[in-house]
Amino acid sequence: MAFVDRVEVTFKAGDGGNGVVSFRHEKFRKLGGPDGGDGGKGGDIILIASNREHTLANFRYKKFIKAASGQNGASRRRHGKNGDDLRLSVPVGTVIVSKSEVLVDLAVDGQQFTVAHGGSGGYGNAHFASSTRQAPRVAEKGDPGETLATTLELKMIADVGIVGLPNAGKSTFLSVVSNARPAIAAYPFTTLTPNLGVVDIDGKISLLFADIPGLIEGASQGKGLGDEFLRHIERTVLLIHLIDAYSEDITSAYKVIIQELHDYKIDLSKRPQIVALTKTEGMPKHNLEAKIKAFKKVAPKGTTVLAISSHSSLGIKELLRLTQTRLDKIKKQSRKKSKPAELPIIGLRESDEGWQVKKLPGGYLVTGKKIERFAKRTYFGDYHGEQRFRDIMYKMGIMAELERQGIDLGQTIQIGSPAIVNLEY
Repeated sequence: MAFVDRVEVTFKAGDGGNGVVSFRHEKFRKLGGPDGGDGGKGGDIILIASNREHTLANFRYKKFIKAASGQNGASRRRHGKNGDDLRLSVPVGTVIVSKSEVLVDLAVDGQQFTVAHGGSGGYGNAHFASSTRQAPRVAEKGDPGETLATTLELKMIADVGIVGLPNAGKSTFLSVVSNARPAIAAYPFTTLTPNLGVVDIDGKISLLFADIPGLIEGASQGKGLGDEFLRHIERTVLLIHLIDAYSEDITSAYKVIIQELHDYKIDLSKRPQIVALTKTEGMPKHNLEAKIKAFKKVAPKGTTVLAISSHSSLGIKELLRLTQTRLDKIKKQSRKKSKPAELPIIGLRESDEGWQVKKLPGGYLVTGKKIERFAKRTYFGDYHGEQRFRDIMYKMGIMAELERQGIDLGQTIQIGSPAIVNLEY
């Protein structure tokens, strides 16, 4: 399956079923009471993080995903069947973004998020029966399900990220120290997608390493898809920066990667890292020492530099043990710095009861969550449905405000913007 780490998907939850107007028909009884049932609820769309998923390829050709709608109510107070919820698995590390806002970061196996809620079913006329209203002829439409345009982005979750220029030996290193089997060849850009590998260190601890495809100058601006690859470094705690020991200028090679890490939308250049010169098995010792000495003169103070060879296993154990030591130290410092959880601030939610009346040329505009919801649930064109909606407007004080503002007979009352319905006063 192709590796896909970014997709755009629109989710549409199921619509609620409609309520119905119905009256009992019994033998020897001419006029039975109301028995119209309610509509069923529309299905939700739920995303579930799963360690069994490693790519967003399942969403690649599904740009619009819809859940089942609720069924309409029926006579004898029969409730419409609820629409089935749609449950979709995504890889652990998937971030859901809508309108540039992060809605959720699914970073734990089994974590769930309802990305679109199904609409509630409309009431049948049995719901409106009372001692003073024994034969209601009113029913409601179901609410529409939520529609949400999203971008799903996969950010790998790994302890250690392996970075470096193309052909620095990243994939070879990962294949030697882990169970991963990335593509390897003696030419640049062999690795086109990130690879994950579990690394056992001295049989005591297992760490997750991520091999990031070779970065080039301009990667942070998208050159060579570098900005897509850099996303997978965001979660890593420590970086292993590999540099080909036979590079003409190892200092320049180092600076290119550091600059791209710095220029990314999140500055990654300050992320703790270990530098390792690769492919050193055939290099004379004095040449290697001279390169490391020259490099340390320009590298930031305290930068650790090792010499390794994946083919001969030179320095590999030392690098892995140092990695574990550094990670333990970083995590210990992180625990010390972490502040105790603050108590949540509880505020008053904005009331759904509010509404506004605005004068328009030739009429008036009425907006508000509650009144617009009632409008969507009303059967306009049905006398009883429209009469109930006007009664609701009177009870909420909207009609009184329209009259206060001087509405005249024949003028239009627009409910919602964009208009849900236009009524004549």
